[in-house]
Amino acid sequence: MTESTPVPPNSNPAETVDSVIDNSGEAGTVTTNERTAKTRQLLGMKGAAPGETSIWKIRLQLMKPITWIPLIWGVVCGAASSGNYTWTLENVLKAAACMLLSGPLLAGYTQTMNDFYDREIDAINEPYRPIPSGAISVPQVVTQILVLLVSGIGLAYVLDIWAGHEFPTVAVLAIFGSFVSYIYSAPPLKLKQNGWLGNYALGASYIALPWWAGHALFGELNWKVLVLTLIYSLAGLGIAIVNDFKSVEGDRQLGLKSLPVMFGVTTAAWICVLMIDLFQGFMAAYLVSIHENLYAAILVLLIIPQITFQDMYFLRDPLANDVKYQASAQPFLVLGMLVVGLALGHAGV
Repeated sequence: MTESTPVPPNSNPAETVDSVIDNSGEAGTVTTNERTAKTRQLLGMKGAAPGETSIWKIRLQLMKPITWIPLIWGVVCGAASSGNYTWTLENVLKAAACMLLSGPLLAGYTQTMNDFYDREIDAINEPYRPIPSGAISVPQVVTQILVLLVSGIGLAYVLDIWAGHEFPTVAVLAIFGSFVSYIYSAPPLKLKQNGWLGNYALGASYIALPWWAGHALFGELNWKVLVLTLIYSLAGLGIAIVNDFKSVEGDRQLGLKSLPVMFGVTTAAWICVLMIDLFQGFMAAYLVSIHENLYAAILVLLIIPQITFQDMYFLRDPLANDVKYQASAQPFLVLGMLVVGLALGHAGV
């Protein structure tokens, strides 16, 4: 462990300090803030710190594990909406493989590629990221992108064989999702340069694509599920906007038209919360229309705390509270997604 500067007792009462012994036998200190920064670094979160030397931890940081959660959850929702999922060992293994596909492999591919094409912006907004900090070379990043992409498409094809598909639905979804990820990050299209298109592509990647994969793995993917999840992805567009607030300055300098840059921070915050609330409300209304009233009521109850946290944190200061808002409100959003999936499966949509 590297040596650190000792801190006098009670120099910062709000900060927990633990004594450690480094490799030379000398006493040092590791603060709670330092540990938190290292954890954030590993997960690929805002507020990280530079200094990691392990190439595998650096590669993991590029893949931003914190972003895998909604995609893994989307697979669960898709399996639920199929109406055919049963708790057998084979089905659990299939679902786990699909989660590996959607999260670590293809989301990891997307995040690594996004960091590759955003290295100039990150040098301004997040200089501790692996590429702008020089922790990993560009050829190593390109290799990681290719390995994750090929592994993801290969696993998707294996899942089609495992599920007995005559048409490789999961593989086609994986290829389509990978293409959307590419045009989201890479020129000349670079969808993220447009706040509306880029955020909708991101929202659909978080909600619709993994949902389709989970549904197709255990049932027949139909047009109703396709349309409903694409509409639901407009709520995901709102979630995607939250990520833009951490990079307003860099986006403005480099001419990226994120919604906070286009409309200002306050207006963009309102657009964000309205998209989330209105389209979740639309899904609740749809559940009532197909007589799934109990599920609709549960979904409405899950929307209420989201609105509360929007008022408490996000609308008051979106730049300072974006991470706090996501941590407090997102669990209710993902639970709402599962409620909708279970309702669709119960109704046989």
